[in-house]
Amino acid sequence: MGQRPPIIINRLDAERLQRLIDHASEKDQVVAELLEEELSRGEVLDPQDIPDNVVSMNSQIRFTDLTRGCQMVRTLVYPHALASVADGISVMAPIGAALIGLKVGDEIEWPLPNNANVRLRIDAIFWQPEREKQFHR
Repeated sequence: MGQRPPIIINRLDAERLQRLIDHASEKDQVVAELLEEELSRGEVLDPQDIPDNVVSMNSQIRFTDLTRGCQMVRTLVYPHALASVADGISVMAPIGAALIGLKVGDEIEWPLPNNANVRLRIDAIFWQPEREKQFHR
């Protein structure tokens, strides 16, 4: 596994994510542990200090799966919001967990449940709550 790029996390997201991790079901345990690792190594900032090129919760992003050579546009959401967001990807899904806190241009290698790794690159952030001054969501 290569060196992971530094990540930045909104303090409110970090608190909510920690609650998700603490209450993760048995089947989400592996992703929860990976997410907890990411939270512990991330730089936690107040919402208004989040740079506008960082993937935060509820950001709509374009990223490339370099392993499979496909590009996707997804909105990173909490599991409960999946049903109401057409292009949603849950932060508790393996690929969703990999995206949090990355900057545009960052690449990350991330383990998948089938013992394979995937390499992802953040290409663009189309919408980010902090950029729109939506700090309490």
